Amino acid sequence: MASSKAFTVLIVPGLRDHVADHWQTLLAARLPNCRSVPPLETYKLSLDARVAAIQHELDAIEGPVVLVAHSAGVLMTVHWAARHSRPILGALLATPPDLSSPWPPQYPSPEVLQENGWSPLPRGPLPFPSIVAASSNDHLASLDAVHEMAREWGSRLVELGAVGHLNPAAGYGEWPQAENLIQALLG
Repeated sequence: MASSKAFTVLIVPGLRDHVADHWQTLLAARLPNCRSVPPLETYKLSLDARVAAIQHELDAIEGPVVLVAHSAGVLMTVHWAARHSRPILGALLATPPDLSSPWPPQYPSPEVLQENGWSPLPRGPLPFPSIVAASSNDHLASLDAVHEMAREWGSRLVELGAVGHLNPAAGYGEWPQAENLIQALLG
């Protein structure tokens, strides 16, 4: 990414935090000016703690920032944007989950997340450019639900096809398209 020295990428991982072979972790290792929101040691399901962790990382960054969020990290980012006013160049929001539909049993239920402050999800336009990357076969959100989130956030929607939840379980490791979408945000 040719112009990445002009801004910092802040990775906002989902509830599983940092997974070694996840595309976000691999992207962070490739980019010269990249930071990640660190894993929480306690209160892992607390939205307030997650939003505070994003703000803490942003407080340590001088200059322009691009946010790169995946899964529940997208929801954290949207909540952060509703509470804070720091200028952001743009956000890549990959495969946001739908809090209004049931999730597979290995994930916290939408009810548990609601008890921890995750809903209602802010639905107004984001104060920065954004791209929502959507999968047609994500087990955490229907394509229609992601279309609606993107519309309400004022985001450009990019349909990726059948990429599952865009994580290692779905065969993603490397996701080179992430860098292209970051450049599209800046273009």
